[in-house]
Amino acid sequence: MPRGGRSSSRDRFPRSVFGHGSEPDPRFSLANERTFLAGLRTALALTAAGVALEALALPLQPQLRLAASLLLIVLGVLTPVLAWRGWARDERAMRTGAALPAPGIVSVLSVGVTLAGLLVLLGILWR
Repeated sequence: MPRGGRSSSRDRFPRSVFGHGSEPDPRFSLANERTFLAGLRTALALTAAGVALEALALPLQPQLRLAASLLLIVLGVLTPVLAWRGWARDERAMRTGAALPAPGIVSVLSVGVTLAGLLVLLGILWR
């Protein structure tokens, strides 16, 4: 560790991100981190919604309720992985001066939540 107790960016985890380029404006890195944390909150909400949907045994068609519940839980498990990948890609792009990549998590969450909502709607209609 260099003098002053500060580590270089190449010593930080993950090296696949911090081992490239130069430090971007801290405001952008912090905004990227906040976006990642929002993804974690979203994952928690999706998981809780999936568990609650099945645990409360709402008067829905049982197979559709289970399918919606499982879909929400799977999205809740997948979201932190996609959020981490997005954070790393964006941080690496900022460090190397490349254009920011398109967000991959948005389409997955949009389609998944829409499908879960449709399953719940069908479960209400076909009970």
